[in-house]
Amino acid sequence: MHPTTERPSGPPRVSRALPIATVALTALAPAAWGTTYAVTTELLPPGHPMFAGLVRALPAGLLALAITRVLPRGDWWWKAGVLGALNIGTLFPLLFLAAERLPGGVAATLGAAQPLLVAGLAIAALHVRPTVWRWTWGVLGVAGVGLVVLGPEARLDAVGVLAGLGGTTAMACGTVLTKRWGRPAGVGPLTLAGWQLTMGGLLLLPLTLVIEGVPQRIDAGAATGYLWLGSVGGLIAYTLWFRGIGKLSVGASAPLVLLSPLVATVIGTALGESLSLPQSLGFALALAALLAAQFESAAGVWRVLVRGRRQRPGPGPGPGRLRGGGPVLGVQVLGEPVLGMPADGESVRGESVQGESVRG
Repeated sequence: MHPTTERPSGPPRVSRALPIATVALTALAPAAWGTTYAVTTELLPPGHPMFAGLVRALPAGLLALAITRVLPRGDWWWKAGVLGALNIGTLFPLLFLAAERLPGGVAATLGAAQPLLVAGLAIAALHVRPTVWRWTWGVLGVAGVGLVVLGPEARLDAVGVLAGLGGTTAMACGTVLTKRWGRPAGVGPLTLAGWQLTMGGLLLLPLTLVIEGVPQRIDAGAATGYLWLGSVGGLIAYTLWFRGIGKLSVGASAPLVLLSPLVATVIGTALGESLSLPQSLGFALALAALLAAQFESAAGVWRVLVRGRRQRPGPGPGPGRLRGGGPVLGVQVLGEPVLGMPADGESVRGESVQGESVRG
């Protein structure tokens, strides 16, 4: 099967509605993950990346299972195991290892390459070829993050770099497979997050006990850090992330991970760091890349900015109707508030409207 492209074919269409609420909620996940670097270096005991991953994953996963009371069935046992190993069991310890051995900025830059990895994997696994627009902004996003966090004082550690790249690759694979497999009927994102956190935590449990052990001392600050990473940065963040993956295309969801290094940078400035002019420009570039990647092309941005408003004041059609008299559906797509668009295939200035459903 030849890969399909995300760029719509045929006559020009009204821009696909942008699920604003879904994008915003999904973005909260990588924003929460952006606190990992500061929490790891400031609060957690060093030298225990596996233990940190275990404490972050297993209690949160078991809590989710206790809340939902739903276990995998059939082939979802092994699917949950694979996703848990990639998104949790592999990612977590490598993430903490990279955060310990590298400056937060360097580790964050390695993670910013994930949208490009996801785009490449999506061609093979999902038969979706991202547009040149999204490829371009993916590269610019990595460049922007690099301007923000890399400098002449940035030190590189081989083990830390390999850990960062390994964690980024694992999550990229997990993101694509999560999109490919979706969720079983009747299973919500909290349940899916619980399965993966539990599976990943169970994978880390024996490895942690055999290889690393438990820190000799866990003070109040470390306990607070573990609690934050397991709740906000773990169960809540992954529930929002898996919900978003099911509703958004991989081309739209993957660039949201650029928020992680940007949030890490904001935390750094709050702690007294300052941004130079190149860093400020890089921050703006990365943020622009994150937003631009939510569209498939420059034409999509243009349609939203210029022609997204279909309601016209004055005599004739009343509120909520097109000039041609047709109703406007400006409320929901995929259950989320969106920009206004015509109803039921009606045309605006000769442009056909085609509904599109994305199911996770």
